Amino acid sequence: MIYMNKTDSPLGPLVLTSDGENLTGLWFENRSTIQESWQEKELPIFTETQSWLQEYFTGKDPAWMLPVKPEGTDYRKNVWKALLEVPYGETASYKDIAQMVDAASPDRKTSARAVGGAVGKNPISIIIPCHRIIGSDGDLTGYGGGIDRKIKLLELEKSL
Repeated sequence: MIYMNKTDSPLGPLVLTSDGENLTGLWFENRSTIQESWQEKELPIFTETQSWLQEYFTGKDPAWMLPVKPEGTDYRKNVWKALLEVPYGETASYKDIAQMVDAASPDRKTSARAVGGAVGKNPISIIIPCHRIIGSDGDLTGYGGGIDRKIKLLELEKSL
């Protein structure tokens, strides 16, 4: 069963999903397709996520990590794991992430383009910080929530 909850944020409404224990999704409402099979329910993980987001949106780095369980291929999970290593208030390039993934799996050669595809499929935005990933030349590249939101998130973290 997939459970769902909605919450407000300074950047617009968010849709949260959970397997009952872990956070499995966090999207801006206009970027989410709510499934009829999802059951709307109050869960402790949603309360924890809302607390995490409240702290984050005050400009502080939350001191704890939520239990997250993003669904995807092993490759995508490796990329998302690397995203979690990009510190609050800092950015990394797609090439940097490719090198991190390669270091964890020496038998693999990852391209920045492949990383971009995986970053774009990140199901837990903000918490798995795909907004911190930029082009090698420093350009802000796409963001599922929109470039305006990416800029605001980076400004909030003071990395712009």
